[in-house]
Amino acid sequence: MKIEGSIEFSIIERADDRVVSEMPIRAGIKNPFGVVHVGAIVWLADVTATVLVMGSAQASEGMRGFPLAITLNANFISNQTDGMLTAVSSFVKRGQTVSIVRTLVYGASEKLIADVTTNHVLSK
Repeated sequence: MKIEGSIEFSIIERADDRVVSEMPIRAGIKNPFGVVHVGAIVWLADVTATVLVMGSAQASEGMRGFPLAITLNANFISNQTDGMLTAVSSFVKRGQTVSIVRTLVYGASEKLIADVTTNHVLSK
């Protein structure tokens, strides 16, 4: 059995203390039940948090200082079958070496889908 999918997202706001991204819900990110696979939700939250910790830097392969996730805690509250998911990342703690980020993922009508906390350490 072969299953394929793809994830697409856009950063719609990028500030020093907050990053907001959106991900359209498409067939390739849904589970067999017809809702968004939790892996796609976690991916959206993690990438949005990573962009926040990066600040104004642009990611490149092998770069120094890339914020690697070292822990991730995700609480899934709800889900949906179509439309758009929006992730909002903000700092819990912005550190020199380790930063903690909380990302809230919302669905239609600002319905909370997931509450994700990540810890990031800067690579050397």
